[in-house]
Amino acid sequence: MRPNIIFIVADDLGFADLGCYGGRDAAFGKVSPNLDRLAAGGLRMTQGYSNSPVCSPTRFALMTMRYQYRLRGGLEEPISSRSKGNPRLGLPPEIPTLPSLLREAGYSTALVGKWHLGYPPACGPQRSGYDDFYGIMAGGVDYFSHCSGSGDHDLFEGEDERHDVGYLTDLLSQRAVEHVHARAPAARAGTPFFLSLHYTAPHWPWETRDDAHLAAEVASNLFHLDGGDVETYRRMIHHMDEGIGQLMQALRDEGLLDDTLIVFTSDNGGERFSDNWPLVGGKMDLTEGGIRVPWIAHWPAGIPAGATSEQLCMSMDWSATLLEIGGGRAHPDYPIDGVSLAKILHDPSQCIERPLYWRMNHRHQRALRKGDWKYLKVDGNEYLFNIARDARERANLAHRHPDRFDQLRAEWQAWEQTVPPVPEDAGVSLGYSAKDMPQR
Repeated sequence: MRPNIIFIVADDLGFADLGCYGGRDAAFGKVSPNLDRLAAGGLRMTQGYSNSPVCSPTRFALMTMRYQYRLRGGLEEPISSRSKGNPRLGLPPEIPTLPSLLREAGYSTALVGKWHLGYPPACGPQRSGYDDFYGIMAGGVDYFSHCSGSGDHDLFEGEDERHDVGYLTDLLSQRAVEHVHARAPAARAGTPFFLSLHYTAPHWPWETRDDAHLAAEVASNLFHLDGGDVETYRRMIHHMDEGIGQLMQALRDEGLLDDTLIVFTSDNGGERFSDNWPLVGGKMDLTEGGIRVPWIAHWPAGIPAGATSEQLCMSMDWSATLLEIGGGRAHPDYPIDGVSLAKILHDPSQCIERPLYWRMNHRHQRALRKGDWKYLKVDGNEYLFNIARDARERANLAHRHPDRFDQLRAEWQAWEQTVPPVPEDAGVSLGYSAKDMPQR
């Protein structure tokens, strides 16, 4: 029997923000008790990555199961408000996606949360395979006013505006719980559901459930450059974790928990207040802190409890995994780049060779992770690291192992020929600079 599938994506969550990844307790206590329980009852990946160190490119890969560089919109770092009215900068509806292919395989499909892949009428969740959508179109909004950085109201049901009152994380959790209850009868009768739950937490602005008074203050600059602190950030994660706990309880109440595959990750590495220990760097960086992220999978009927895996993988591999488990098939005209990890879910002791490639226009970065080794180039400087021994990327071994360095650089250059070049008009949107805070 095919499982129901819930794909949960946090926004800008750091590698070590969760307790199950070594995160420290907050002043109020455990930051992520529900996610920690999910990991304890399933599989925790220690060498998992995002397709990009910034949000919308990763989301292109999650949706298409292909390197984001194959689509013009995936070359924006990230998509900004200038994409409105520009169909080239969104996800074209004709491109097969994970939800569209699962729908063809008999799943009902829904997205609750962040889309960030272009705007209607050219693009949108329901134009790319989702039956239902409740959430935001932009990259970030205020948690209370639900307005984007451009000031536009951005909370939708389908393509109709919603003016629901409440803290956005809670609204998304509530809608996800309602969706499970609504789909449960059909799921028990043999029609499984695929639910994408894509939170904006813990993305800026730095607002907890008790910070509605900040909405007017940050309306003109959602980057909230003069606000926030570690405890606020941890509370934002905790609010998301509470919602995931409510979702788990809904599955228990409906008798669906054992037959539901839940996958949790982040779209990229952490930002200002995140904990990436022992990694260096963060969002926008191809150092480990920008791309290594939590990956948790929970499925009592299919994954042994308490498992860990050092399998190298990235975002599009998990989408390919969900496609295989759901019985979907890739479109022959759009072969996928992702590699299914289905056999590793069933037997986490297995390991397959999986080279991972990245490219960033920002700072002209490039990276290849292959086995224990990583080739990295940033601002014209090139490095070779043994990640298994040096996760902080402090000991450049390029001169000690010149043959390996040359080989990995050549492999990256050969891979680059398989994807389109970066066009001159590709955008890089940082939102802040060293004038706002020191570099990492």
